[in-house]
Amino acid sequence: MFLCGFAIAQQAPTVTVPLKPVEKIEWLTWEQAAAKMEKEPRLLMIDCYTDWCGWCKRMDATTMEDPRIISLIGQKYYAVKMDGEGKKDITFRGRTYKFVAQGHRGYHELPAELMGGKMSYPTLIFLDQEYAIIQALPGYQEATAFEPILAYFGGGFYKSTPWESFQATFKSAKTN
Repeated sequence: MFLCGFAIAQQAPTVTVPLKPVEKIEWLTWEQAAAKMEKEPRLLMIDCYTDWCGWCKRMDATTMEDPRIISLIGQKYYAVKMDGEGKKDITFRGRTYKFVAQGHRGYHELPAELMGGKMSYPTLIFLDQEYAIIQALPGYQEATAFEPILAYFGGGFYKSTPWESFQATFKSAKTN
């Protein structure tokens, strides 16, 4: 915080998000997540990938297999796997999103819209309970760096705490 040109340090409490063990991430389709949202609204974490993306495969094999990541996602989010080049139509809120052929590949309209047209894989997209975009996070994420991000959004801290303050006080939780 700055006051009259001088920085005033604010002591923020240490943030630790307790975790219960979850065995694996329950990956859903968009339609499955939408159906669950009707009954029990949660945050959505969408993993936009392509079949040819090496970093997507690496993140699945490393980050998404970390017990801390699995537990945070399992407790706070509905996790959706979405192929950025998927061919299946997805109807949502009265609109049908389709695959658009382009060159040798193409793209699917829904992940393209969620990524703001910036087609980069992998991209993790966080949506609130009303399907509003909280944040799109492009690129490979190591588990150690990804854990506080999941806790920040999953705990609702993004609504009132600046990321820098949260990050400075976050302590990794161990699964029990």
